[in-house]
Amino acid sequence: MGYRKRDGGEETILLVHGNMTSSTHWDLFFETFSEAYTLIAIDMRGFGESSYKKRINSIQDFAEDLKLFVDEMNLKNFSLIGWSTGGAVCMQFETQYPGYCEKLVLVGSASTRGYPFFATHSDGTPNLDQRLETIEEVEKDPTRTIPIQQAYDTNNRDLLKTIWNSLIYTHHKPSETKYDAYVDDMRTQRNLADVYHALNTFNISSVHNGLSNGTNQARNISIPVLVLRGEHDLVISKKMAEEIIEDLGENATFKELRESGHSPFVDDIEQLNVIIADFLKEWLC
Repeated sequence: MGYRKRDGGEETILLVHGNMTSSTHWDLFFETFSEAYTLIAIDMRGFGESSYKKRINSIQDFAEDLKLFVDEMNLKNFSLIGWSTGGAVCMQFETQYPGYCEKLVLVGSASTRGYPFFATHSDGTPNLDQRLETIEEVEKDPTRTIPIQQAYDTNNRDLLKTIWNSLIYTHHKPSETKYDAYVDDMRTQRNLADVYHALNTFNISSVHNGLSNGTNQARNISIPVLVLRGEHDLVISKKMAEEIIEDLGENATFKELRESGHSPFVDDIEQLNVIIADFLKEWLC
């Protein structure tokens, strides 16, 4: 497993990235967040500098990798921050391995009920009456999986930037140098369809999510959780954030990030840092 570390104080924050990214995408957070904290960002299996020798089938696979990393690094009493897909991984980790993480921050996180992957109509719009079920169906998806994978394979940087400009960066864009580094990083992903499938089947709630019954593991999360969503997030809907709050109950606190989309790290890192720092300080023992 690849990872990067920024030395700081005794309090440790472990960072888990989202889809189409790796630890590289935490660079602005590394540069600006309080040096009172030591920051460690992992590359999940199949991203960045981590290997991909065995395909993942579920978000649980990523959570088990995270546990192996935590044990190898002898990490205890840390906080977790998960972005997008990383939020689902962090929640799954906490349901299975309580006692390691003290506080959890979810930034634009996938829902406790997963992230649905629908078939598409001939015009490219989602067919909300037909949710894909198998990895084979996801691999053949003509509007997301195939074109993004082809962009990776052919180094179609313009297409990748167009996607991110349309869906991720709603208010600001990274510098040209950083953006190019981010695109290079996107192309390290070797598990695109597998991640889509894992998100589609993820469900730790107590309800049926339209594809499967939930495991009800969300009830096992008893630590303080901060749920953050940009008010203009085009990837994670308001409903998904509300599902997390409903399923985690009184343990969760929601805050909306003003004038931010799915990447508050680029849209407004100062606002994000203040809210996260205040939350962590509030729950310091």
